[in-house]
Amino acid sequence: MNLNSKEKKGEKMVFVLSKKGVPLMPCCSAIGRLLLKQNKAKVRKTSPFTIQLNYDSTNYVQNLTLGIDSGSSKIGSSVVNDKSEVIYLSEVEIRNDISEKLKQRAKYRRSRRNRKTRYRQARWLNRKNSIKNGRFSPTMVSKINCHLKEINFVKSILPIKNVIIETATFDPHALKNPEVLENLTLYQQGINYGYANTKAFILNRDSYTCQNKGCKSKEKRLEVHHIIFRKNNGSDEHDNLITLCKTCHDGVHNEVIDLKLSGKKKGNLNHATQMNSIRKQLLKTLPEAKETFGFITKENRQIMNLPKGHYFDAVAIANECCDNVNFKIEGVIFKKCIADGDFQLRKGIRSEQIIPVRKIMGFRKFDKVKYIGKEYFIKGRMSSGYAILMDINGDKIALKPIPKFSEMKRISARKTWITSIEKLNINQNES
Repeated sequence: MNLNSKEKKGEKMVFVLSKKGVPLMPCCSAIGRLLLKQNKAKVRKTSPFTIQLNYDSTNYVQNLTLGIDSGSSKIGSSVVNDKSEVIYLSEVEIRNDISEKLKQRAKYRRSRRNRKTRYRQARWLNRKNSIKNGRFSPTMVSKINCHLKEINFVKSILPIKNVIIETATFDPHALKNPEVLENLTLYQQGINYGYANTKAFILNRDSYTCQNKGCKSKEKRLEVHHIIFRKNNGSDEHDNLITLCKTCHDGVHNEVIDLKLSGKKKGNLNHATQMNSIRKQLLKTLPEAKETFGFITKENRQIMNLPKGHYFDAVAIANECCDNVNFKIEGVIFKKCIADGDFQLRKGIRSEQIIPVRKIMGFRKFDKVKYIGKEYFIKGRMSSGYAILMDINGDKIALKPIPKFSEMKRISARKTWITSIEKLNINQNES
């Protein structure tokens, strides 16, 4: 990737909407400043900076391609024009805490119900949403909506013509059992269906002898042992299995014998399973979108000599011609999904301490504020007029003295995601 000094620096891009709110091609910050100064435009958004024209204009636009690097933890998105110029970059962090929060809420509800309303008959499956057909879990609904929200947001500020989505399109079950692709009758048997066959392979591999080097037993009964126990998420694959006689096997489980071997844990396919569902829903909701695959993205990214990263993968997805790209922007938009609001009202052993969920002196949690020339987010508030600030990653900022509300300015109110723009850093030594 050959970048001269001007292209490497990039520009501060201003997104433009027509008088009717239709997205147009973006302009540089100098032109945007002139339009605002001459009252020919007004500010619509501050992050990213977007203006709307006050006069009728032509609707000439270029062919822009939106590339989406989908994921179950983070999303990368990029917009590239026909000249292989990148005019938009973002990375979205998806929520993965919904399941734990629902379990915690259920625990509190059961405890409260047992203490306050023990006379009531227990009710189960009384909510229509939990028993309807085709239902997605709250976690999956959040992740699918996050992908759609990012795509719709980019379409609202840029005239997107093509959408390309990279999806992880493999079946986790078929990955463990390739034979199911040929013999569909085995598909319902599960990933342990061939475990008896694996045991026979292990006994033959180990020549039907105990593999404990210090074995002095004359026990003839042989057993297959999991080096990493099943209860510790040990795998059923041959890398985690070894042949032992019954005496040594019992000695290992009774912690009398230490084999000093390294095994293999089961792979975690939760995210892969989620991606299969996300993929189907995205392609169903966006029939005009084209699909690409991870190995293609990796090859294209390496050809363009781009470093690793979700938004750089998105650039490789959007730039189908695989030419060297020019970054016409100077920053990447980082977004993090957060809860819609604060729902815990009290804390303490007996719920004696009230938690304020409304505004304190005009500020709420996760509001974006400006303090001493820098932008932060509110992590915690004090009724005495002080606040704890954090960055977009949730890390507390150690500021002394503790910031006061009177010394900070609110830039934007709390929303379902918080955004921050950071300088684009391209390390050409990475690949």
